[in-house]
Amino acid sequence: MKKLLGLLMPFLFGGCLDVPEGITPIENFELEKYLGKWYEIARLDHSFERGLQQVTAEYAMRQDGGVSVTNRGYSTKQSEWKDAQGKAFFVDQPETGHLKVSFFGPFYGSYVIFELGDNYEYAFVSGSNTKYLWFLSKTPTVSQELKDHFLEKVNTLGFDKESLIFVDQK
Repeated sequence: MKKLLGLLMPFLFGGCLDVPEGITPIENFELEKYLGKWYEIARLDHSFERGLQQVTAEYAMRQDGGVSVTNRGYSTKQSEWKDAQGKAFFVDQPETGHLKVSFFGPFYGSYVIFELGDNYEYAFVSGSNTKYLWFLSKTPTVSQELKDHFLEKVNTLGFDKESLIFVDQK
């Protein structure tokens, strides 16, 4: 479980809710469309997800108005599934794709949705800086055209595209 403390674990230590320079959270965000299961298509590598494949994130409404977060991935080294439970709340307005996410008590990290498909079929998400990046999709595979668009966009924004890991969803 420690290995998958969520897609946003690194922010627990700093509690930083910043937005990376040059990135703007999307506007006109509709949480209801975002809820459900997402597949991790690509990510920048970090110890909390190292060796994990078939990574998913599932978002659902909480009774307190927040969002429950369930992250899951398969550890190829340990041959077992890893799960992490968290919660998220909007940093500002619910129409802005900037949330704060926690997997431990009062410590929150930034979850910045900076691009979203017209039908909420994919999302590009960063943390508080360009060391944290995820490409999520409502389907386990995406077109090469969308992958190329992602690579071009994140390169322009200063992410290290050479260090990206494309996740095996099989």
